[in-house]
Amino acid sequence: MNNRRSFIIGIKSTVLSIKEKNFLRKYKPWGVILFTRNIKNINQTQKLTSSIRKIFSDKKYPILIDQEGGRVNRLKNIISFDNLTSEFFGNKYITNYKEFKFFYKLFIDKTSYLLKSLGVNINTSPVLDLRTKGSSNIIGDRSFSKNPNVVSKIGDICIQNYHANGIGTVIKHIPGHGLAKVDSHHFTPVVNKKENFLSKNDFKAFKKKKTFFAMTAHIVFKKIDKKNTVTHSKKLIKLIRNKIGFKNLIISDDLSMNSLKGTIKNKTIKTFSAGCNLVLHCNGNFKEMEIIAKNSPLINNFILKKTSQFYKILS
Repeated sequence: MNNRRSFIIGIKSTVLSIKEKNFLRKYKPWGVILFTRNIKNINQTQKLTSSIRKIFSDKKYPILIDQEGGRVNRLKNIISFDNLTSEFFGNKYITNYKEFKFFYKLFIDKTSYLLKSLGVNINTSPVLDLRTKGSSNIIGDRSFSKNPNVVSKIGDICIQNYHANGIGTVIKHIPGHGLAKVDSHHFTPVVNKKENFLSKNDFKAFKKKKTFFAMTAHIVFKKIDKKNTVTHSKKLIKLIRNKIGFKNLIISDDLSMNSLKGTIKNKTIKTFSAGCNLVLHCNGNFKEMEIIAKNSPLINNFILKKTSQFYKILS
């Protein structure tokens, strides 16, 4: 594992191309993330994940997916989770906790079983962003609630159940995406709230989470760092570490998103410089992948230690 580099990539299609196989052998990314474009059916996906792990000779090699349920369903070619949004479960938590507990565990158990059968071992879930009136719909029903206490408690249940099933989790989008009025895939959201307000609301939902991974928000919190998104902000990464108290691996959100400005090389360098441990690149663009690979350091002892701890929950 020592010779791997600190980045995660997406691939183009349902099978690895020769070019991609050579890339994985040469640059050895820390992990690979799958999307709907990579998943046609169960048999094909099993072959794909096996071919990735064969390159690394590692049965526990990190393969990630965004499988939140609702509209973020990368497995839609296999199964429908359209109605099972985070909002649905958040409402159920408030109105009928007994039903919530039963149905949410069932949802996570079924998702875990499917992910494991496909060869995926990390789900980039739960979303701990607050539902905020007047904000962009990019979060919307992906949020459990507007209440940070409800979001935090459901987040704990989500993490605990996935880990019990041998699936890693990624809390996102730390330290909170709920106040964004524009979609960070296309624009740079700017939040004007003071740190005192944020600490009692958006940031609160992310505290004391027993997960190995967190994903950053490509958002500018103007009152804390007026120039940089969280992903590129030493001040915000320091806040995540010291005030929110997250001590494990911080992964950037996708570097190909338009909320980050500059060349892909500069985006990569700034992400590591700010204090993120791993960079994420999703679109499968080979030229961009090579630039990111060449500017991503070998994993350090901290990443090695945390990855080894994560491997221990995998069954």
